[in-house]
Amino acid sequence: MRNQKINVLITILFLISNNAFSQKQVSLSDKFQNKKIKVVNRVLSLYGDQLDAVEMNARKSDGIGILEDVEFDKGTIEVELLGENNPGKSFIGIAFNIQNDETYEAIYFRPFNFVAKEQIRKDHMVQYIFHPEFTWRKLRGERTGEFENEIATPPNPDDWFKIIININEEKVAVYVNDLSEPVLIVDRLTSSKSNKIGIWTGFGSSGRFKNLILSKD
Repeated sequence: MRNQKINVLITILFLISNNAFSQKQVSLSDKFQNKKIKVVNRVLSLYGDQLDAVEMNARKSDGIGILEDVEFDKGTIEVELLGENNPGKSFIGIAFNIQNDETYEAIYFRPFNFVAKEQIRKDHMVQYIFHPEFTWRKLRGERTGEFENEIATPPNPDDWFKIIININEEKVAVYVNDLSEPVLIVDRLTSSKSNKIGIWTGFGSSGRFKNLILSKD
């Protein structure tokens, strides 16, 4: 009986430690201050007095902040984002499966469309891309409605909002705030694999990021 209790205790401790290992809080401010974020086509800085928040400035073309000492390929990405209600100038999200500075998958949001009145703009709130081959323009033109979607209860475009991205070998599912149903489910457009991820903003867009949590499968 004593040995059985010891075995049960060991099993419980193993499960607890394994779960703790599989989920990791990543401090973006610490990564920035320790020069562990490779910034491409942007300037990165701490964001005001917000705890653990970093900001990428706006420039032409897309920008990425690649986390150099973090490995992630499959599982769940959770992060808080802050864009703005600035039509055509607020594109913010997460890049993953980063092969190089120009080749990666990403999920991003257009916060200015969170308050859109026209249905055609509502349909473009959240987007999946695989650059450089499958841009939003190519996907919208050739596979309309398959890789972007409306959010039934959209966040305030000027406030922080939380996103959860579930990634497996074949699909990506995206959740926003406390919504129980995904706002977007897509088939991935590449079989190539990388364990690099990063923060991302689109053409002419700045963005702010905090509270990154990674859970590996």
